[in-house]
Amino acid sequence: MWSNFVFSLGATLPVFAVMVLGYLLRRAGFLTHGFCHVGNQLVFHLALPAMLFRQIAGMGMGVLAHGPFVIFGAAASLLSVFLVWIPARLFLRDKTEVGAFTQGAFRGNTALLGSVFLQSISGSTEYAPLIVLAAVPIYNVFSVIVLSLESGGRGKLDGKRVRQALVNVCKNPIILGIVLALPFGIFGIPLPQMADKALASLGGMASPLALLVIGAEFRWEAAVKKLSPTLWAAAVKLLLLPGVMLPLAAALGFRGEELIALLIMLGSPTTPSAYVMSKNMGHEGVLTSSCIALTTLLSALTLTGWIFLLRCGGYL
Repeated sequence: MWSNFVFSLGATLPVFAVMVLGYLLRRAGFLTHGFCHVGNQLVFHLALPAMLFRQIAGMGMGVLAHGPFVIFGAAASLLSVFLVWIPARLFLRDKTEVGAFTQGAFRGNTALLGSVFLQSISGSTEYAPLIVLAAVPIYNVFSVIVLSLESGGRGKLDGKRVRQALVNVCKNPIILGIVLALPFGIFGIPLPQMADKALASLGGMASPLALLVIGAEFRWEAAVKKLSPTLWAAAVKLLLLPGVMLPLAAALGFRGEELIALLIMLGSPTTPSAYVMSKNMGHEGVLTSSCIALTTLLSALTLTGWIFLLRCGGYL
């Protein structure tokens, strides 16, 4: 268990440290508001689509052999959205927080941390592209839908807002990158070497640049005011969703590396791309950045605890 804890710290603390670095660089005057705005735009329109395109395009035909796993992962991702969104609409007092809360509580860092965690915990990254395929398209599509419908906090799902949400889905560059990559991944079409290297270079800057911008735009005084919804979102993301889905997966016969992959998909910290999307769709971003910071900090403990419980139960 100690080795799992040390590994989890090693995987999550560097992510948190880059956010802290962004905060310190902003305080020192190195990172300006203009830089953060341009950085957000660059990550949203170019770096993240390139990263996800390359990940999904590189899956290969092997994905077809894991159909039941992908189907369950997609179903669990979809169910997670509504397990968060419906209660958020019902119980959050500040309706302007519903979109940010919902996205922060269901959208995990699968694409950025999935392969890192899987390699260290199970010694294999075989399931990394599978959880990307199962979760990332659903996370991104429903993030756009939720953020669009809940914009302004009016809470009314009128036809105009629904149509605008669908338009936003079709125009979203991250979703377009995923859709364009699917034929390459499903049918095993190889990317030309030059294209693969270019995408690797562009996608490689998505995570560090997003984390720097999140840290640079983080405001302690504003985050403290959002402490209660942040704590609730972190509890849902790290404890409730894995607590609901993992027993169901075990009951259906998933074991070993499959359960570890599902744990990473469901219980990983909130992804930095949630902040990028939130800011680019007109939301404030304070609650989202707070969710990312807190879940990243706490996930070393919670992921280790889940691994311990799964091992004690004889599932790993």
